[in-house]
Amino acid sequence: MKAIWNDQIIAEANHADLIYIEGNWYFPPKSVKSEFLSKSTTPYTCPWKGVCQYFNVGKDKNISRDSAWSYPKPKPSAIDTVKKDFSNYVAFWRDVKVVE
Repeated sequence: MKAIWNDQIIAEANHADLIYIEGNWYFPPKSVKSEFLSKSTTPYTCPWKGVCQYFNVGKDKNISRDSAWSYPKPKPSAIDTVKKDFSNYVAFWRDVKVVE
């Protein structure tokens, strides 16, 4: 699967390597082109997954705010629920399209 922003592939991984949580595909950290992500200051804590890190997606002045997120240290109970450690996996939305 691929995450595409502004006609550029910013993440790509085999379907089997992704994790599907609540309607979103989470890409393994090594499959994401980190040069397209910058940490956002937007705070959020999911009641069951834990503290979220949002990312702005883009380069230079062309930025899509908070269009990616991850859970650096998900709650142990969330890992048990998902049945896989999704620490630092990255999900996308808004201006980023996830396609097969």
